[in-house]
Amino acid sequence: MNYLSLLDEPLILIFVILLLGSIVGQIKVKGLNLGASGVLLVAMVFGHYGYNIPPIVQNLGLGLFIVAVGLQAGPRFFRMMKSSGIVFGIIGLIIVGIAVVTTIIVSKIFNLSAPLSIGLMTGALTSTPGLAAALQATNDPIASVGYGIAYPFGVLAVVLFVQLLPKLLKVDIEKDLKRTVGPVRHKSSPSSMMIKVENKDMHKRTLKELKLNRNSSVVISKVVRGDRSFLGRNDTVLLLGDEIIVVGFKDDLQKLKEFVGSEVSAKIEYKDNLTIKRITVEADELIGKNLREIKLRATHGVNVTRVERGGFEFNQNPSWRFERGDIITVVGSERRLKEVEKLFGTRYHTETHVHLLSLSLILLIGILVGMIPIHIPGLGSMTLGVAGGPLFVAIIVSHFGKLGPIHARFYQPANRVIGDIGLVLFLAGAGTTAGNGIVEVVVNEGFGLVIGGSLITLTPIIGGFLIAKKMFRLSIIHSLGALCGGMTSTPGLGACNNLIDSDDAAIAYAAAYPFALIFVALSAQLLALVL
Repeated sequence: MNYLSLLDEPLILIFVILLLGSIVGQIKVKGLNLGASGVLLVAMVFGHYGYNIPPIVQNLGLGLFIVAVGLQAGPRFFRMMKSSGIVFGIIGLIIVGIAVVTTIIVSKIFNLSAPLSIGLMTGALTSTPGLAAALQATNDPIASVGYGIAYPFGVLAVVLFVQLLPKLLKVDIEKDLKRTVGPVRHKSSPSSMMIKVENKDMHKRTLKELKLNRNSSVVISKVVRGDRSFLGRNDTVLLLGDEIIVVGFKDDLQKLKEFVGSEVSAKIEYKDNLTIKRITVEADELIGKNLREIKLRATHGVNVTRVERGGFEFNQNPSWRFERGDIITVVGSERRLKEVEKLFGTRYHTETHVHLLSLSLILLIGILVGMIPIHIPGLGSMTLGVAGGPLFVAIIVSHFGKLGPIHARFYQPANRVIGDIGLVLFLAGAGTTAGNGIVEVVVNEGFGLVIGGSLITLTPIIGGFLIAKKMFRLSIIHSLGALCGGMTSTPGLGACNNLIDSDDAAIAYAAAYPFALIFVALSAQLLALVL
């Protein structure tokens, strides 16, 4: 029996490529691996030998992956536009802009085709959505070749830059961070503290009158008096000698302690009629709403002290908009907590819980939007295509959380499942198509591809860092975090996190990433008209 003939069956071919690609992607060299891009490289090899995956599979994977990206980036994208974190977003845009200009210059100097040049740019920026947009805009599989050649160097260059720069500059990152005030002052995960009320100005005054949590992250969870405890409500009256249990970031807790009295370190025995419970947000009518709108404290007599999303814990914020799968820590009586649990619709769920109607509608509307021609004066017309249309619609819908019958706030693990499956299907299809001409391209353009890809990678890295540091006067760690976000480099962020025990790099990355992600996809389509 000729086992190779089995590969003529598309379904078998797909899973063989996914299996081998996953194995290649997991191979680590110096702590780095190719991840999902291993599927692309393996698919190119199969494509070189004449195997092809049907285009419909590639387009299906592309649609799923792009929608998952839009659902993830949408809420953060618009939230950052309204805050001081927009500085990081601007840096992300500048980094992509530098890459675009460098790509145009490289294309002219080395006489590279438009698809190949755009593929190099998306690989240098390690942007798979950018590759998807490039393939849609150019309708040429050679873009995947450029991506596959530039991608490994793009990953390695950012990681090495992050690791080596502080050593070359001989800078103490922690001192530099304390000395430099960034646009977003981030604190670590929230913690709790018990403080004894010793300030005479607080005696017989309500929490609302004292305004203790104004411009602060602290939440007064409980008030302990003698052997009894009370919920920290606006109308709760404090007396000298009371102990308050507060939750918040360390800096804010320290300031509150200095104002109120002293920290209680010894365990105090008291009758606790309040219970702490973690509740999962699931009810459709609450998705996209915030604590201020729901009025839990006023209507249900409970306090929300923390919110967990995607494995990260945050202090509660009245303007925080809920996503499906958020976990809130609530303090209140047993009876009140049962009411809140019922309100949020908690029930057992699996990670793959997906609202299929919403996913289908977003894809359908996105594809239709992607077909609408957009006229650009002096350049001609372009369409957003299967890459840009669903991305645009998913970003808009996810910002609101719910539009009519469309629910856009999936469980975060479910969103990752959608994106991961879509990504590998897309890469498998793109790789086999590109593999047909990969040898000829490398032989004919080998020198230009290597030098061009290096320039498109290094120029944005160096330029982006200098702009963040010199123009915006950010700290080293904020500059590096924004750089990783602008280059859409998750391995680079991992290297940043190893430099310092704080989340500052992650915050800068998270603010710059969605801007860069969207702009790379748009730039790929614009370059198809320019080059």
